[in-house]
Amino acid sequence: MSSEVKNVLLPVVDSSTKVLIVGSMPGKQSLEKQQYYGNPRNHFWPIIGELLQIEVPDDYSERMALLRKNAIGLWDTIEACERKGSLDAAIRNEKPNDFLTLFENYPNIELVLFNGAKAFDVFKKHIGLKLLAGRAYKKMPSTSPIPGKNIKSFDEKVEDWRIMQSYLSQ
Repeated sequence: MSSEVKNVLLPVVDSSTKVLIVGSMPGKQSLEKQQYYGNPRNHFWPIIGELLQIEVPDDYSERMALLRKNAIGLWDTIEACERKGSLDAAIRNEKPNDFLTLFENYPNIELVLFNGAKAFDVFKKHIGLKLLAGRAYKKMPSTSPIPGKNIKSFDEKVEDWRIMQSYLSQ
């Protein structure tokens, strides 16, 4: 049986954020840890390490500082939903986060990258792509460790995610 899941993770964004990475809804492990991409098998942090050519720290607060230093922000399309387990495919009755206010408050966001199809589809359905007018955006291969239909190797994912490099402050 599905149960109501509330997203406890606030947006990681500030006035210098240029790239916003948007997930769908954190998995159970991430919600329990109250950390974005808290599942150690998720490819998100290793991809960030490859793109920035650094070793990503284990400490979560240091990871957040690393993202901020490089003008990268994080948020999710879903504020609350019904879901059994952690799979995006199990998400039902999603309630979107307030991106209108986020973009009004943080106008320097130039690129929005959707981490997987569900994040993009929920945004398109509930918020609308018109809100992204004047910003670049792209649906990216998911960094999730869960096998899906369009599996790419780690190296292929890194190549796809390189789109953000020209926007980063290093």
